[in-house]
Amino acid sequence: MHIKEVNPHFDDFLFDWEQKFQFLVGGYGSSKSYHVALKLILKLLSEKRTALVVREVYDTHRDSTFSLLEEIINELELDHKIRCMSSPMQIRFPNGSKIIFKGMDKPQKLKSIHNVSLIWLEECSEIKYEGFKELLGRLRHPSLRLHMILSTNPVGEDNWTFLHFFKDDRNKRLVLDDQDLYAKRTVIVKETFYHHSTADDNLFLPASYIEQLEEMKEYDPDLHRIAREGRFGVNGKRVLPQFEEWSHEAVMNAVKSIRKPIERVGMDFGFEDSYNAVVRMAVDHKNKYLYIYWQYYKNKMTDDRTAVELDEFKQSRELIIADSAEPKTIKYFKQLGFRMKGAKKFGGSRLANTKKIKRFKKIICSSNCPDVIRELKYLTYKEDKNGNIIPDDFKIDPHTFSAIWYGLDGYEVSDLKGGAVSVLK
Repeated sequence: MHIKEVNPHFDDFLFDWEQKFQFLVGGYGSSKSYHVALKLILKLLSEKRTALVVREVYDTHRDSTFSLLEEIINELELDHKIRCMSSPMQIRFPNGSKIIFKGMDKPQKLKSIHNVSLIWLEECSEIKYEGFKELLGRLRHPSLRLHMILSTNPVGEDNWTFLHFFKDDRNKRLVLDDQDLYAKRTVIVKETFYHHSTADDNLFLPASYIEQLEEMKEYDPDLHRIAREGRFGVNGKRVLPQFEEWSHEAVMNAVKSIRKPIERVGMDFGFEDSYNAVVRMAVDHKNKYLYIYWQYYKNKMTDDRTAVELDEFKQSRELIIADSAEPKTIKYFKQLGFRMKGAKKFGGSRLANTKKIKRFKKIICSSNCPDVIRELKYLTYKEDKNGNIIPDDFKIDPHTFSAIWYGLDGYEVSDLKGGAVSVLK
């Protein structure tokens, strides 16, 4: 076998099989996929195993994983021993090991797979979370240790790969702070080996390639973060770049220090797929700061059960400004003794409300409001087919954002040009 030179940053990864999961994230040209493919070949040469290589779409294997594995086999001068079969795609080793290729776009074909002890999920962020869990069930062997390798370029922090392997604020789950990985480059947490890489780790890249990656900083900062730095973050243009998360104590101290705070409560209605979302807010009108310090967020709740859980508002007689598209629900709450009214809606109100909230210099949210943080911290605009943002449409349906709109009905933030301001208390 021809000796193959590898990038030093991948030395430990190539021969480390202690953990069940190995998660590789990195920028463009970091050589992570190359070293995963080499690792697979070396393992299957030393042990008789069946390895499964998975991408979201089966047909993408031919020009990516299959051709990469075939290229490495040729470089190692093992093509006379290891057979690369193109129809159907399969790689067979002299000791009986084999690599098979599947796509999650043809899930029925996964059912015929048996005794798979090693799975590689290439571009795992493109695979659905349900698909990942399905593959976990296919990873089984009566005697061999089981391993799953996941490789990807970083995507948004709302992707399942980040939520599962790093942080899930909504479920208050922290496995590893991604900033720790960027600093240490390799980290082991329980059954997972984490590996971070950038183009700088690939000693075989031409300098011109890295220069191209650097140029992205000028015209596409988001892509630069992904491609050059290999870091998770926000994919797309953020709706509320001024959004900040503070401790609950810090938020409440700030609210108490406001000379004449404007206190508001907003509510969005939902049931099956959407949510009943209620937020308490305080506006510092002088500084143009919005504080969010209390939330209620539940779905599949009938109005009578919701009324019980929101009884404190009936007792305090706080005014709730709610979605006027649900007059029957508003009337029901009023009959129970709640102070509730509908927010004004008009053609273009969605865009007008979005622009209004964007005019706050700061939007500061209490750590006690996890669903507000989850929906708004990384809220991004949808884009049309030409890549232009749609200013009144978002990549998710942010129920807490709607609740804020309704709660601030009648209040106007002065714009930066010093326009007229009306404040209805």
